Amino acid sequence: MKMVDTRELARVLREVAEPGADEAVRRRAEQLMAEATPAEVSAAEQMLIEEGKAPEELRAACDIHLKLLDRRTAPLRAGLPEGHVLDTLYKEHAEILGFLDKLDGLAARLEGKSSRDPLDPDNALLVHLAEHLVGAEKHHLREEQVLFPELERRGVDGPPRIMRLEHDQLRPAKRRLLELARQLAGEGGKGAEDQAALAALRREIVRVARFIVFNLRDHIFKEDNILYPTALQTITDPGLWEDMRQRCDRVGYCCFTPGKRPTTAA
Repeated sequence: MKMVDTRELARVLREVAEPGADEAVRRRAEQLMAEATPAEVSAAEQMLIEEGKAPEELRAACDIHLKLLDRRTAPLRAGLPEGHVLDTLYKEHAEILGFLDKLDGLAARLEGKSSRDPLDPDNALLVHLAEHLVGAEKHHLREEQVLFPELERRGVDGPPRIMRLEHDQLRPAKRRLLELARQLAGEGGKGAEDQAALAALRREIVRVARFIVFNLRDHIFKEDNILYPTALQTITDPGLWEDMRQRCDRVGYCCFTPGKRPTTAA
């Protein structure tokens, strides 16, 4: 694969982020993204960050190429040894995506309900899903305390900065979903006034759930297809990866981490 001019890539991403970007610019961005490696994408993002581009703007610019990267990184995932830091992170993402699929379906069902059934299994399912999404904190902490700093030491600042921003945006939403889920599971009122409150509660649950589903899926896609491949290309010392794995062990794992003993949530 030929090298992509990262300055040209950064320029096109900057133009795509502008309101009213025309179709020719979008086609050029798609072409460059199809040719670029994860490291080249990261370098272009870093240029925009250094220019003063806000992470929120950069997120919008990067969305155009996400699906182009999925097929390219599948062999990378399959080639990781069992227990590698990235192998564990990828597997946790697969678990989290399963929770999001269930949450998406549950939100759709919740919209169509007009009465309260204390025995409705969706009440318990919602609490279970919200608890597991909040319980993913150890996953995020391993990224923030182990993986991201190693990338930043090697000059890869943009992607970790964006991912931290998204972690911070998602944390309160996940905690809010758990609070609402527990309210729904414990709601026992009757009468028209309580029915109105129950309807409002369900609307809020659907709103928060859909925010989480959309944004966390997008976040995982970017980590799987940009940040993790960039880390594998940038951190080449096997001994350092083993040291990172030991540091990850000290941070701890989630209750759903495949093959790992869970650690008490932070």
